Amino acid sequence: MFVPKTQNPALAALLIFAATAFIAGTTLLAKALGTGVLGPALHPMQISHGRFLFAFIAIGTAVAMMRPRLSRPHWGLHVGRTTFGWAGVTLMFASVAYIPMADATAISFLNPVFAMVLAVPLLGERVGPWRWGAAGIALSGALILLRPTPESFQPAALLALTAAAVMGMELIFIKKLSGREAPIQILLVNNAMGLAIASAAVLTVWQAPTSGQWAALAGIGVLMACAQACFVNGMARADASFVAPFSYATLIFAALYDFAGFGVVPDAISLTGAAIILGGALILAWREALVAQ
Repeated sequence: MFVPKTQNPALAALLIFAATAFIAGTTLLAKALGTGVLGPALHPMQISHGRFLFAFIAIGTAVAMMRPRLSRPHWGLHVGRTTFGWAGVTLMFASVAYIPMADATAISFLNPVFAMVLAVPLLGERVGPWRWGAAGIALSGALILLRPTPESFQPAALLALTAAAVMGMELIFIKKLSGREAPIQILLVNNAMGLAIASAAVLTVWQAPTSGQWAALAGIGVLMACAQACFVNGMARADASFVAPFSYATLIFAALYDFAGFGVVPDAISLTGAAIILGGALILAWREALVAQ
């Protein structure tokens, strides 16, 4: 039987902060693979395949060494979570090949907003004016990042926006899974199913990676496995409303990595849009905390 973790907010915050650094690292490597820095550009579906392949190897090895007690998985919830998770990460990897990592990361912060909206019909939750207002603020920031003028419109930003919506749906399934199964089991099942889906999808776009690309694909998988382990264990040790603000540190790491790796400096539009999205997301997290109390 699954026993919940002891609450430890300080450790939870540290784990979520570490997860953000790992997640931004996967995005940096995905950008390098998708832009041809390490060889002929790889298709986003091949990048996501590598992410699930090596993450499954890492997590499977950990499970074999730790030998945790596993319970019967809720297969329906896992299938829904993994399908939307695979689609979301593939779209996210596609977007960073064309737009700055900070922009794509900022837009990805809309996933809790989409999850909130989807929770109304799917979970029967009630959403008050404060949360609708926070959602409106965050979406206005995304509109700024889309740069909706004929001269500056970024079509690729729609990929990141769609990824956020898809990952918002994934959050619905994660919410239903939380508390049902141990974190290590959730990670193992998720990555096993993700590998199966990604393996079928990659057959149509497969190309032989270079040695450098194989190393980057392995890096994405290992970093994502570390990020997932930190995130799931962090969420298990504190309320979601408490740890949510710490997850926004991904934006800081994404901007730093993009500058270090590609010399990309966020412009005024990027900073403005990201700040507005972050503001809306923080208001939403604050309101969720009040609702939880």
